[in-house]
Amino acid sequence: MRKVRHGFTLIELLVVIAIIAILIGLLLPAVQKVREAAARSQCSNNLKQLGLAFHNYNDSQNRLPPATGPSGCCWGTWQVPILPFIEQDNVFKLYVNWGGNDSTGPRYSGAPNTTNVCNKRFKVLTCPSDIPNTPFGGLTNHNYAVNIGNTGNAQQASLNGIVFGGAPFLNSGKSTSIQTISDGTSNTLLAAEVLQGQGSDLRGFTWWGDAAGFTAYLPPNSTSPDVIYTTGYCNNQPNAGLPCTGVPTSTAPSMMAARSRHSGGVQVLFGDGGVRLVPNSINLAIWRALATSMGGEANTNY
Repeated sequence: MRKVRHGFTLIELLVVIAIIAILIGLLLPAVQKVREAAARSQCSNNLKQLGLAFHNYNDSQNRLPPATGPSGCCWGTWQVPILPFIEQDNVFKLYVNWGGNDSTGPRYSGAPNTTNVCNKRFKVLTCPSDIPNTPFGGLTNHNYAVNIGNTGNAQQASLNGIVFGGAPFLNSGKSTSIQTISDGTSNTLLAAEVLQGQGSDLRGFTWWGDAAGFTAYLPPNSTSPDVIYTTGYCNNQPNAGLPCTGVPTSTAPSMMAARSRHSGGVQVLFGDGGVRLVPNSINLAIWRALATSMGGEANTNY
């Protein structure tokens, strides 16, 4: 007697496929949440490592690393002298002419810096939630910028509002020490997340002086645009959280805000080494007060 083999009917098969599709639809958001939680944790750890590096640099040099050298934008930023303190001493030794000028050697954008240093992406300086970008020549963007105060890039008038630069920030080579932060290290920002611009957009291009710092002129993840002094470096993407303009004005000076892809806020590093998520809804006056190192503000709670 022949044995009858039973199989699925077409309707049963379609029902099973539909159930599997529903289960996958329910599972994907959960997987995405787990991935983002892991990315956020990694990003927070990066900032903690950066905080240790800043403190170790301060202990060895009696000051924080300058945002740029005395000649300004283009011969290296804080990201170069901090390299030995994030276990990249060999890379640091390959950088040529930090803090110099065109008469003393190459810029960050010239060989051998382009091939030995500025084409490298450092995990400790990259938030895994963001989209990596190389704006030109294979040179890398990163995700952390130092606090240069609460006004525009060129308007920083004194160390009252600046941790990493002198007056003005873009052309000094000066910096202050952690010990002189009279507002309290737990009330003063050292660094914050920034987003990597896409295409030729130079936001996050922290080898370059303009992008090496953020200002608290705008609140975290502001819908108002970052202001880059030339349109060629601005790839306006408001729907992706990257609004920008290339036309500075008296009320919207050249500046780049703290931005992230984390839900609800940006992660920041304070002078005491603590890392916190500052909500997008923070009162702007308090946010700006956190960006001063010697402002004497009474209330910085949020």
